[in-house]
Amino acid sequence: MFKNIRRNTILILPLILLTVILSSVFVSAQNDSPLVLTIEINNTITAGTTEYIRRSLETAEEMNADAIVLLIDTPGGLVSATIDIMRLILNSNTPVITYVYPQGAIAASAGSFILLSGNIAAMSPGTTCGAAMPVIISPTEGTTQTADDKTIKFLAGHMRSIARERGRSTDVADKFVTENLTLDAYEALEKNVIDYIPSTLEELLETIHGTTVKINNENIILNTKNANLEPLEMTIVDRITDIVSNPQITFILVIVGIYGIIIGFNAPGTFVPEVLGAIALMLGLYGLGLFEVNIFAAAMLLLGIALLVAEAFTPTFGILAFGGIVSIVLGILFLPVEPLMPAGWFRSFRLMAIGIGIGSGILMVIILTGIIRLRKSKVVHGNFEFDGKTGTVVDTLDPKGLVKVQGEIWSGTSSTDDTIETGERIVVIKREGINVIVKKTNNDTDIKSKEV
Repeated sequence: MFKNIRRNTILILPLILLTVILSSVFVSAQNDSPLVLTIEINNTITAGTTEYIRRSLETAEEMNADAIVLLIDTPGGLVSATIDIMRLILNSNTPVITYVYPQGAIAASAGSFILLSGNIAAMSPGTTCGAAMPVIISPTEGTTQTADDKTIKFLAGHMRSIARERGRSTDVADKFVTENLTLDAYEALEKNVIDYIPSTLEELLETIHGTTVKINNENIILNTKNANLEPLEMTIVDRITDIVSNPQITFILVIVGIYGIIIGFNAPGTFVPEVLGAIALMLGLYGLGLFEVNIFAAAMLLLGIALLVAEAFTPTFGILAFGGIVSIVLGILFLPVEPLMPAGWFRSFRLMAIGIGIGSGILMVIILTGIIRLRKSKVVHGNFEFDGKTGTVVDTLDPKGLVKVQGEIWSGTSSTDDTIETGERIVVIKREGINVIVKKTNNDTDIKSKEV
């Protein structure tokens, strides 16, 4: 028996040792593989996008990643956020690869700025870049128009500067802004805007392996072949910042905050509307600080808020409310000064502003209707409140005592100075302050309403 155990042990130990060795080799091989991080830049570029990229670049440096790939598919975004992103890319200690992906994706407007900023720029087949001419909204017509010359010259100069730094065509970069030039992937490669047209991310990483890029004036050879790909997701804070810094969401939060506070002040006791309103207003005001605004439009918005508050506390039958709603709608339409936003965004933004105006008008009509009905209704409290009501004597009237009327104890006085005993029925003639004048009744004709 012991011989069998010894024989089995001799056979098993080499197998265990071989397994440990192979596992160590496998782990070592994995650790020796290059590490490439990926992040996705989708939809509108906002301050949340900036924070996402900032955190991702810091993570790449901490993990000693060999490169980080920005997968771009965006129609444009906020100017300040875009400039911050380019600054982060240019000063990154980790090689940054900008890649318009997947097929059918676009790097329009602000996306073109980011594309040109990468150490390596690439586009997958069937993608498009360019169309970076700055525009502004025309509130009266609901369309977009070319921004002023100052804005165009500044952004064109900045685009040329980025292209020159990365060794790309400055003329084409300039035309992206000044002529709204649009290029497909093959045109962009031909005109020296991008470096490669890979179909997949894996193909891109294999193609650029061994390429030399300059990082902070130091030449770095890329090591990306057979790399371990690790995607980085947005954190909760990044997502909240992304949502709040979207001008459309910002204005909705501001309006919800205003109405929440107004409703809360006019219906005290629940604390829910004013608390939620205050939170929404604070988030909205924070969002306003994350993009460029028109000072005149901001003043119009504040005037509209003030008029709505004034209407809530000193009702003028809609005069102040109407002025406030018009002022808010105009303020919203003129407020965002974001020349790199896509044209479709401006159209939806205009519809949102009109929707806010219509919604505000409906709400104010409901409120004013309620106020008018309230003013026309019969007074339920006052000196005539208990006239004709019946009650019971709870402390003998001689001629003064206590009576119970509608479930409340009042000081009572007999109108005839006669004594009215406890428990007897009375009818109220009138009220004088906290004292009610009553008379004894045993006649149903004196009772105009039942005691509650």
